[in-house]
Amino acid sequence: MDLAVTANGKLVRRGLKLAHLRLMAALGDTGAIGVAAARMGITQPAASRLLAEVEELAGHSLHQRAGRGIRLTAEGETLARRAVRALAEIGAAEREMADLGQGLSGHVRLGAVTGPALDRVLPALRAARVALPNVTAEVIVAPSEPLGQALLAGQIDFALARLPEGRDPALFDLSPLGEEPVSLVARPGHALARRSSLAPRDLLDYDWVLPEPGTLLRRTVLDRLAALGLPPPPGRLSTSSFLLTLAMLRESNALAPLATAVARRFARGPEGGLVVLPLDLGIVVPAYGLMTLRGTRLTPAAERLRDLVLAQPG
Repeated sequence: MDLAVTANGKLVRRGLKLAHLRLMAALGDTGAIGVAAARMGITQPAASRLLAEVEELAGHSLHQRAGRGIRLTAEGETLARRAVRALAEIGAAEREMADLGQGLSGHVRLGAVTGPALDRVLPALRAARVALPNVTAEVIVAPSEPLGQALLAGQIDFALARLPEGRDPALFDLSPLGEEPVSLVARPGHALARRSSLAPRDLLDYDWVLPEPGTLLRRTVLDRLAALGLPPPPGRLSTSSFLLTLAMLRESNALAPLATAVARRFARGPEGGLVVLPLDLGIVVPAYGLMTLRGTRLTPAAERLRDLVLAQPG
């Protein structure tokens, strides 16, 4: 039985406070009482007293000593996880009350993987400047795994992403939107860019800049090459930084797989400095969608911006 939702709300009736929830959330994230205390702006002895109070209220040991830090027990992890959710809901309530009090205004935090960030989020933000002039937005562009973590921590309202691996799918609501095709790019003037046609094996004569190991894009690229009977490409640099990838491509003969939406945008105009190679390997990253935390409700401003995002053709 979850400690945070026991019958009749016993924890709350016994005196569970927001400070207790903040401490448990911080301990779940840091594993150190001193670091958690600093994050809350209190002393370490005060944090230790709060932890003792929570354990007395819960009727369970919530932590164990582990070297210089602590390790939460199963009960402690349960309460810490629920504390994060409760604090996120309180934060959302605060933003929603501000929206209601000021009309349709507020601050929206959203995340997106790279392709949809350009295909959907950027046009939606342009439309929002006219339709939602009093709404400000903060956009995080990252892989799906950190975006899922940001949703769980209440750091963003919604994301254009895929279900993060290693997380319980039941934690999220996902409305599929589309697949993400991938193109290969190089610098202008590259030998391969001057050819009218290419064979897949031609690509293996050059270094590739690949995403970091374990990322979905890297696995998708390598799986597709294997399906074509090709070995992994030579590559001495792995990075998820688009800026580093762009710099490497501009200053070498390396190739890189990029979301087609990104590749085409940076191939247009002199500022891009990239060309899309005339070869489609059929690399397609599985479908992404609009992802929210299950059981939560978006603020009115976030709902309006979400609708603008969904209205884009993608």
